[in-house]
Formats: sequence, C-alpha cells, structure tokens
Amino acid sequence: MPAHTYTLGAPCSHQVEIKKSRFLAQAAPVHGEDDAMALLAAARANDAGHHCWAWRLGQACRFNDDGEPSSSAGKPILAAIDGQELDGVMVVVSRWFGGIKLGVGGLIRAYGGAAAQCLREGQHIAVIPVTTLVLECGYADLPVIKARAAALQANFINEDFGTHGVRLELSLPDEHVATLRQLVAGATRGQGRVKAMPG
Repeated sequence: MPAHTYTLGAPCSHQVEIKKSRFLAQAAPVHGEDDAMALLAAARANDAGHHCWAWRLGQACRFNDDGEPSSSAGKPILAAIDGQELDGVMVVVSRWFGGIKLGVGGLIRAYGGAAAQCLREGQHIAVIPVTTLVLECGYADLPVIKARAAALQANFINEDFGTHGVRLELSLPDEHVATLRQLVAGATRGQGRVKAMPG
C-alpha cells in the first residue's frame, strides 16, 4: 500500500533566528504553478535579502536558491515537503542576514529546518483520490440512491431529468466506487447504471 499523501489545510508560517539571521518560512496549499508564484510574490513584499522556495505538485516540482549558494536553500525546502509526504504545497523561506555567515551546511540546516518546522505546525489533510462518474436511475429510486451516495462522500455535480429517468454526474472517493456500483444495482434491481465520466 502506498503511503497516504497529504496537503496543507491552510497557510502556516514559522519564524526562527539562527546566528542573528532571521528566517521566516511561509507555506500554503496550491493547485497549480500560478498559485505558487502568487504566494512567492506576496512573500517578496517583505524586505528580506533572500526569498528561497520550493513547490511540489504531483510529479512536478521546482525550487530556487534566490542568490544563496547552489543547493543550499531550495533543495532542502523541497526535501522538507517530500519528507512529510506533502503534495500541492508551496514553501517560501525569507532570510534577513544578521552579519554572521552560516556556511553551506548551516544554510541547508537553517532553510530545511525552518521549512520542516513550518510544515509540522500546519494542518495536514489527506489527499483522497476521487473519480467522476455518471449514474443513471429511475425517478422512484433517486431519493434512496442520493442518500446512500451522500453517505459515501459523493459530491453531486449535475442532475439531468429525462423522460426515462435521471442522469447524475457525481464525484466520490475511489475507495467507494465499487460500493456505489453494488448499491445502485441492488436499489434499482439491476436497472440503474454507473459508468465512468466520458473523457
């Protein structure tokens, strides 16, 4: 079984001072690269000298050292995201230099540590894979099917009322698809249908 992947339930931040340098880590859930870049633009509004960042969106990821030595900031931030099995997350760590050089090793620990602590303090919610389906049934069966589907965490997207019955578009967690198929077959005595949404 693969480990559950999580995302953040809400933005979070964490501040730490290391050898007079101040680090401010800000993290937020993101749905695409545009969201991530908007968060970076907002973080850059402060007067810090560096705004290092990383994001993870499924298989895609990017990171940036923003003028710090190569691989001393962006990569450790990404490692913090991946280390907590997070997805759909952007982290920006801003640094105000305090006059004492930390060295590459110190920077890796500082950036990675600030990002990891920020993410630990955030609310982690499971990312549940969902499937969009089309369900067809008679009018008489609709109330029972809707009530039972709702109990399976179904999200109703659209309803079409035709002459022969109802066509519902809904999404629900992958783990409940087989249960929904059995439920519809039983409730409609084999007359109802559940099929994948046309691509």
